[in-house]
Amino acid sequence: MDISPYDAWAEIYDSVFSYVVDDIPFYVEESTLAGGTVLELGCGTGRVSIPIAQAGVNVVGIDSSSAMLTRAREKSREAGTPNLKLLCADMRNFNISSKFDLVIIPFRGLLSLLSVDDEIRTLMNIKRHLAPGSKLIFDIFVPDLNMMVQDGDVPYHFRDVIDRETGKHLIIWNQANYDAFSQVMSIRTTIEQLDDSGRVSSKMYRDFALRYIFRWEMHHLLGICGYDVRALYGDYERGQFRENSTEMVWVASPQG
Repeated sequence: MDISPYDAWAEIYDSVFSYVVDDIPFYVEESTLAGGTVLELGCGTGRVSIPIAQAGVNVVGIDSSSAMLTRAREKSREAGTPNLKLLCADMRNFNISSKFDLVIIPFRGLLSLLSVDDEIRTLMNIKRHLAPGSKLIFDIFVPDLNMMVQDGDVPYHFRDVIDRETGKHLIIWNQANYDAFSQVMSIRTTIEQLDDSGRVSSKMYRDFALRYIFRWEMHHLLGICGYDVRALYGDYERGQFRENSTEMVWVASPQG
């Protein structure tokens, strides 16, 4: 595999995104209900796949970042989850001999694909790995039109984070530039770590890009790729998708 832009995130990913926990019970429950082996695409450091494995489900996790997978393997050993298999591969063209009862892409992983062609390649590849009667479940955010008109040169405060494990206080700032033609947002994240006196003890910068997708665009993209939409939730409690929803949680199955 080539060097992944997400390799640089491996050492700080769990701290920066320690606040992201609401989706874990949802994916654990769906994985348990699937009644078979689960495939997670974009598994990163094992934030979701390790809790699923701890629930007794056999899981295969795929990520394109070898550094993120190194961290996931460390955490998996610490958690004692031999039923989690981790592979370095690209979600667009991975090839596994097994078929899966559930494929999941948590935490906007699908949006890391920066073109429609790559989205189609991935959805078609996933379909080849789905067993009869299986499901694909993934989440993406609802594009915020107000955010898109902000000045991309000015950082904005995203949130403060207290790492649950280390107690470190992090202040997260984002700068985002939007390419409306390709629907790609390029984000620079600044992470400031505070010491006990409230002074910035370290500062680091990380970049990434996402291609945002609108509701009906996603609906038709699934149809083009041979899926039936089973549900669209507006949150991880399976609430109805509404006008003011900020999340899109999609449940789809291969047609036929």
